[in-house]
Amino acid sequence: MKRRIGLARLVLVADLGGTFIFALEGASIAIDAGLDLLGIAAIGFVSALGGGIVRDVLLGAVPPAAIKDRRYPFTAIAGAAIAILAARVFRTMPHMPLLVLDAAGLALFAVTGLQKALVRGVGAFGAVLMGMLTAAGGGAVRDVLLAQVPAILRSDFYASAAILGCVAILLARRLGLSMQAASGMGGLVCFVARLLGAFGDWRLPVFH
Repeated sequence: MKRRIGLARLVLVADLGGTFIFALEGASIAIDAGLDLLGIAAIGFVSALGGGIVRDVLLGAVPPAAIKDRRYPFTAIAGAAIAILAARVFRTMPHMPLLVLDAAGLALFAVTGLQKALVRGVGAFGAVLMGMLTAAGGGAVRDVLLAQVPAILRSDFYASAAILGCVAILLARRLGLSMQAASGMGGLVCFVARLLGAFGDWRLPVFH
């Protein structure tokens, strides 16, 4: 029982952490795009919670946690508010902090998406897909709303990094590691892969 409570707390903390980071990043992108206050808040909210809402609906966990638990929207609003305050200091958010935040949010959401799918009894393949969807889904919706091709379809190692992190968790579990240790390892793999992909301009093959 204590182990299950500990895992649930870990999932919640990681989920809220990812929510805050992606709300901050999404709102910053909306500010750079010249949106008004409502538009900034909406893009921050969608970036932070869109992937998790779709995941919960697909898993049958309705109403989704982002709607049922007020901590999620409050965290998203806090992230967007800090982005607005930061915009008062910086004309545009520096690229490097945004990239690191993006990698951190991607890792946190990949971990929680996989864990929630496993708890619902989903197999390994489906759990990896749920982890990837949680990590990249909100950003895809954000890009569509901003009239851009989603980064998941065109960017350097993005969804691929989330998939690698999820697979690393499953492999670590097969080797006998606890879920907490495996999640930490998988999150680190996702984080590093995202940053290396960005710095090294790693891309999957493109066909014309």
